[in-house]
Amino acid sequence: MSLQGKTAIVTGGSSGIGTATAVALAERGANVLVNYSRNADGAATIVAACREAGAQAEAAQGDVSDDAACRAIVDAAMSHWGRIDVLVNNAGMTKMVAHENLEGLSADDFQRIYAVNVIGTYQMSRAAAPHLKSAGDASIVNVSSVAGLMGGGSSIAYAASKGAMNTMTLSLARVLAPEVRVNAVCPGLVETDFWSGQVTPEQFQEIGKGYSNKAVLNRVASSADIAQSILFFVDGDRNVTGQILASESGIGLVL
Repeated sequence: MSLQGKTAIVTGGSSGIGTATAVALAERGANVLVNYSRNADGAATIVAACREAGAQAEAAQGDVSDDAACRAIVDAAMSHWGRIDVLVNNAGMTKMVAHENLEGLSADDFQRIYAVNVIGTYQMSRAAAPHLKSAGDASIVNVSSVAGLMGGGSSIAYAASKGAMNTMTLSLARVLAPEVRVNAVCPGLVETDFWSGQVTPEQFQEIGKGYSNKAVLNRVASSADIAQSILFFVDGDRNVTGQILASESGIGLVL
């Protein structure tokens, strides 16, 4: 389907799943605002890719943990295109700490992870809500994680934050209906630069091998795979809201 003439905001859009999603939306005809926190060069590259796909695109810097930044991101989209139809809450962070290492996470770690993953999602949704409701037939997609369903992943704080995001998805779906549908995608392991700085390429290769050996589909997802799941909620079945989609190669069937 075509998203021609519609406008999408993708937070954390300068790399990984955000990058793939921004380009996929542009290929469907949407104008795309690519939000980034620090990676200005990455955002510029994705803006260029969106424009090459035939869409209008702009970048907007802002840390979603800051409410004023969230409102400025929304204002930038409205200034460029005068409407917002899609919000993809993809910005996220973690800290790699083995779950059995209970001393490895501080209160500051929890607060920073929650500030981006949970509060940032709330603040972006709140700032965009009036414009999404005005557009009608609008969509919010929260990029969560299978960690929030299974209590696994990179750390207990990360898993807890994604569980909170899933619950928030249900609440927002209820209060923003009928004009706005709100859903979440929960990826499993994804081959993306989200892992750079967290583990070495060799370590990720071993993690991926272990994951694919366990998952019933025997594969690790790409960012493009998850972008397609996001697009299903954006422009697929318009009778779907308040749903949590696990896109994890069937890992939940064996753990």
